[in-house]
Amino acid sequence: MNYKKAIIEKINKLSGCRSPYEVFCDWVKCSAISLQNNCSTHNKIWEEREKQFLQTISPYGESGSEFADMLGILSMALEDNIDDVLGKVYMESELGNKGTGQFFTPFHVSRMCAELELQKEDGKRKITISEPSCGAGGMIIASAAVLNDRGINYQNCLDVVAQDLDWKAVYMCYVQLSLLGIRAVVAQGDTLSEPYVSGKTNPERIFYTPKYMGL
Repeated sequence: MNYKKAIIEKINKLSGCRSPYEVFCDWVKCSAISLQNNCSTHNKIWEEREKQFLQTISPYGESGSEFADMLGILSMALEDNIDDVLGKVYMESELGNKGTGQFFTPFHVSRMCAELELQKEDGKRKITISEPSCGAGGMIIASAAVLNDRGINYQNCLDVVAQDLDWKAVYMCYVQLSLLGIRAVVAQGDTLSEPYVSGKTNPERIFYTPKYMGL
């Protein structure tokens, strides 16, 4: 099955009165909120995100069920092959913003960088990664792929802090790292002027993967 093609086809199917870009953004936002709220306790942040979820998905009516189908396809894609699926869907659908220079690093380039950086790792120690401009999480995912190919359980040794100014990128990164079982904190904000600091960064701007939360 061509998972990327299947996701792109569903995005186009839903883009009647909305652009494919809007559909994609709504989908990753709803997916991120769904994953986070399903492993969080009910509090003010949970309630606010639940409102955001309903406001985002309600205009789609019954077609909103396609969001769950797309998330299922994404899950199968990552299970089949550790890859930056959302980054590729975003770029192959020509959703990149030329005006702001928003393009994601090709995965083979991320993979090469990860192979060079992790060539001496044997999985016997914790590997911490700080990604200040995470995008869809391509560099982190590439690291997981390299470790996995060496027979190293990346779910046990990777410890990640990822940040991006763009909420869309935060959602994309969070969803993929969650589905891959990577322990990670994904935060929104300008890394230079407001870097993530545990216990100080506004919790409304933070998403924790299920693995981070012990699930």
